Amino acid sequence: MLHIVHHPDYVAPRPKRSSFVFDKYQLVMEAVQQHAPQHIAYQPEPMGRAWLEAVHDPAYVEEVLIAGLSPKQERRIGFPVSPAIAARVRYTSGGTWLAAKLALQHGYAANSAGGSHHAMADAGAGYCVFNDLAIAAHRLLAEKDVGRILIVDLDVHQGDGTASLLSGRNDVFTLSIHNEKNFPARKAQSSRDIGLEDGVGDEQYLAILDEVLGEILDSFRPDMLLYQAGVDPHIDDRLGRLALTDAGLEKRDRMVVSYARRRKIPVASALGGGYGTDHQAVALRHARSMIAMADETARTSG
Repeated sequence: MLHIVHHPDYVAPRPKRSSFVFDKYQLVMEAVQQHAPQHIAYQPEPMGRAWLEAVHDPAYVEEVLIAGLSPKQERRIGFPVSPAIAARVRYTSGGTWLAAKLALQHGYAANSAGGSHHAMADAGAGYCVFNDLAIAAHRLLAEKDVGRILIVDLDVHQGDGTASLLSGRNDVFTLSIHNEKNFPARKAQSSRDIGLEDGVGDEQYLAILDEVLGEILDSFRPDMLLYQAGVDPHIDDRLGRLALTDAGLEKRDRMVVSYARRRKIPVASALGGGYGTDHQAVALRHARSMIAMADETARTSG
């Protein structure tokens, strides 16, 4: 059973000055409904302002919430932040936190958006406004739902914002496996970074993940795994430079879940990146990713 968090406001009106496509999030849910008709959907509440400000600079939070960012700030994000988008990013942050709470009950749950891993303390970047992964991790730890969190970021782009926002904490471990020559040009320092050369395919990628993931799980011993499950390592992705196939992505996602669930660690995933001219194909990759993880959870439970 796929437990998935979604809100209608995830689909904001497309900004005039941006290539970012918000309708992907509706297409993802349509693909889920077609291929996993017995899923259970949950609606998040907007993340409370106090939790946003616990991770982000309060002045930046205020500028976002009143849709008052400067043109320079919006260019760094990649689209103008309208009132609708300001509301959206509170829901997506609440969605990742809710997915984590559901994962504590069910073993695995997904947010159908989120994974905004480039957002920094006082600025957004790379289509990311608020860093839902860092916000959810901080809240889960502050409210003592868990004691230690591993964030596994397998988007094709390094999770620089997440690494920066959570740097220095001994209760969070950040792992980023990404394309080294891709955005961002200036990388942050995660707890563990693995930068891959262009063109890495299924076999090499999965061997690297297999080697590092079990070692980190056993040495860090987290109570929860937050997973940035971007599908942009796919060979056909418009912004990726790796060469994973559909089968490789599925094996990747099943590996993350199976390694965690064997150790009784709940997993919550956020959607992450996925880009292409065929929006339905990208949405289907995201949907298949979540369905595979739910299936692997069922297979390894008991």
